[in-house]
Amino acid sequence: MKEILNDSQVLTGAQATETALKRAAGPVVLHIATHGFFLPNRPEESASDDGASRGPEAPRGENPLLRSGLALAGANQRDGGDGEDGVFTALEAAGLDLWGSKVVVLSACETGLGAINNGDGVYGLRRALMLAGAETQVTSLWKVDDAATRDLMRGYYRRLKTGKGRTEALRDVQKAMLQRSGRSHPYYWAAFIPIGDWRNLDGRQ
Repeated sequence: MKEILNDSQVLTGAQATETALKRAAGPVVLHIATHGFFLPNRPEESASDDGASRGPEAPRGENPLLRSGLALAGANQRDGGDGEDGVFTALEAAGLDLWGSKVVVLSACETGLGAINNGDGVYGLRRALMLAGAETQVTSLWKVDDAATRDLMRGYYRRLKTGKGRTEALRDVQKAMLQRSGRSHPYYWAAFIPIGDWRNLDGRQ
């Protein structure tokens, strides 16, 4: 991606920490490629009829913004340095300084999911990024294929650089992938959805 966004700062591996992310101040484009998670609310019964566990679930009534987030450096050991645990929740994302950020892309699994509250919409990373000031968010609805996502994102940024709108650029690259052998199934290209300002990065229609 750096070869397309020439002036970008790239942090990978142990450098991709919560602290580094929280220090970001209104980057024009913020792209985060890591594992995302969404924990559904715990039902009345925590086991299925046959007694088997349903998997990780959040306690009933817990803040929905604590139930979705991203895994950053140190998440597996719960040690991300600087007193952070490496698990970046949507609640923490809402506190980022993204005023002036044109587009935030979360090319991870299920980053567009969240708890649905009547009258308030989806509580999750999308809402958190909006509260933080991001004009547009591109997030995913299911577990994505790494290679296909890489191709999609490269095509997306190339189109943005030519002046296409933030929604138009994504639609165009998805249509192009639809025509590709081995990439035509919606699983490979349809997971990502844009929310927010649809214009190009200069704010033109």
